[in-house]
Amino acid sequence: MARKISFLNYKGGVGKTSLIVNLASCLALEGKRVLLFDFDTQSNASIWLLRLDRWNQINSSGEGAVYSIFNPGNATIADCLVRDVIESKDGEKLIPGLDLVPTTFNLVDLESDLESGNPEQPPYSIFHEQLEELEDQYDFILFDCPPNILRASQCGVYSSNEIYVPSNPDALSLVGFTLLVEKLQKFHRASASFRKSGMGVPAEIRGIIFNSIKGNVDIEVPKIRMQLRMNQFRSQRKVSPQAKIFNTQIRDANIVRRAVTLGLPVVLVGDQRREADSVVTDYQNLARELIEHEPN
Repeated sequence: MARKISFLNYKGGVGKTSLIVNLASCLALEGKRVLLFDFDTQSNASIWLLRLDRWNQINSSGEGAVYSIFNPGNATIADCLVRDVIESKDGEKLIPGLDLVPTTFNLVDLESDLESGNPEQPPYSIFHEQLEELEDQYDFILFDCPPNILRASQCGVYSSNEIYVPSNPDALSLVGFTLLVEKLQKFHRASASFRKSGMGVPAEIRGIIFNSIKGNVDIEVPKIRMQLRMNQFRSQRKVSPQAKIFNTQIRDANIVRRAVTLGLPVVLVGDQRREADSVVTDYQNLARELIEHEPN
């Protein structure tokens, strides 16, 4: 059965998309079958992995993006799948096993559309029904969620069993984590009547990942504060009993920004500078730590 994981923090700007794109790539290179859903209306993960030319075709046509599955009779998740999404400019598949369901800017309409729809089938229920048909094809299904729990994020959170919180070593990330826990509890209560047998427990926060850490920045005090808040929530049973701060920390590096421009994950950029080697190793170690942090 696939591990279904949402990446979410109520604080924006924590490097969530770079984390999930590079983590997904490293998981696939570890031999895992990975499906990445882009639920962030900024479409950064989709533009990065498809490159602008392929993404523009989807954006212009209005077909093949995740929003289309919420229009009755239009499309299914399977219709929107871009298999082995990472390609060279010559069309060579560079990371077999990494698939993408892209998004475009029109996903923002999900927040205002469907007001007259069936209240017995909210968007997250529609999405989950379709996901069930293909989840057995994957080892990991990852959801890139915006910094909220509105309709798009709800689709990922409702279908997930695990949540990881990308964070920076600052006070605002701690505030974002605290707010996420509060909003998550409210959503679980609101969606409880829609959960079906066999779905497992509602999505639990199982970890915090420190990301985009700049050189010469001491993160020990922010880590201690985050750990204290994590311990508090764990004692209140608001996060998983196995929730932890990941040992692996992702360093900030210019090579990540270059990778975005090239439309490649950092592991494929091929730059052997010391900086590149360090951040590639970070992502690889994170993938292995996530694999080992499997729910009991």
